[in-house]
Amino acid sequence: MSDRPPTAPQAAVLVVNLGTPTAPTARAVRRYLAEFLSDRRVIETPRWIWWPILYGVILRIRPRRSARAYATVWTEGGSPLLVLSRALSEKLGNAVRPAAEVALAMRYGEPAIGAAIKELQRRGVRRVLVLPLYPQYAAATTASVFDAVAAALRRQRWLPELRFIGDYHAEPLYIEALAHSVEAHWQQHGRAQRLMLSFHGLPQRCVTSGDPYFDQCQATAALLRARLGLSADELFVSFQSRVGAEKWIAPYTEEVLARWPGEGVRRIQVLCPGFAVDCLETLEEIAIRDRELFLEAGGESLDYIAALNDADAHVELLATLVRRHLQGWYVETPIDA
Repeated sequence: MSDRPPTAPQAAVLVVNLGTPTAPTARAVRRYLAEFLSDRRVIETPRWIWWPILYGVILRIRPRRSARAYATVWTEGGSPLLVLSRALSEKLGNAVRPAAEVALAMRYGEPAIGAAIKELQRRGVRRVLVLPLYPQYAAATTASVFDAVAAALRRQRWLPELRFIGDYHAEPLYIEALAHSVEAHWQQHGRAQRLMLSFHGLPQRCVTSGDPYFDQCQATAALLRARLGLSADELFVSFQSRVGAEKWIAPYTEEVLARWPGEGVRRIQVLCPGFAVDCLETLEEIAIRDRELFLEAGGESLDYIAALNDADAHVELLATLVRRHLQGWYVETPIDA
């Protein structure tokens, strides 16, 4: 293979994760939440109803509480989600060059999608493959990334060519990477009575309206269950991070954890396959608060199995996806040219 630059216009992969506050402070969290909770894909309530709730109640109360939670997991390098997303993107870039370069953006906060696209175009990139770091598709996550990319390009005259990866919930290398992480944990710590797969929750009305998210979570779980050779009782699916009073997809992680010790399930391990890298929802919600809840209910141990983060198997999965979706965009210069 030749190392010469491609004859086709330069391509780039725009890796997008959810986002994070810039600091574990109420002010930074308020700014982040205002952007996040203003997204119509996230909150579908009519604006005339939602704005008084958001600005009159939520943004007055929640930022301080969330800032305390962020402070428990903040690192010297900053937010775990941003630090780990950067590490993953850098390794992915090394894996897919020279076919494409890799840039990182956040749906909310910094680095912003619009700024990342402008920088790519400034460097001459004319083809952009968008890779949201959401294995399972939901309108509130994956489709929201598409909205933000479209909004960033709306007023530009010369648009780049675009491709978009919608999900990778059943990719064999994704399932293998998850299985490897579980087996590595088992080898070091032994197996618990039950393995819980805790996915991020979603209002039930979203699924009823057509989101494939619930089915894709179940499909991921079924494939991983088969790969690990576990029974339905040994690998259990639940959904975390529920907020508000409306019905969300069930069962709810916290309710299950509170119930299990009374049923004799006292040693468990938890994996969160929907999170590409560790973040507040895994490190603080699961590994700290939910662990405390489980132990207070009579459990003996709750071990959190880390997200795939920048593990080699994760990089290999994403690089394989990228190469597949770049087909036809990268043309090598013939050796005798």
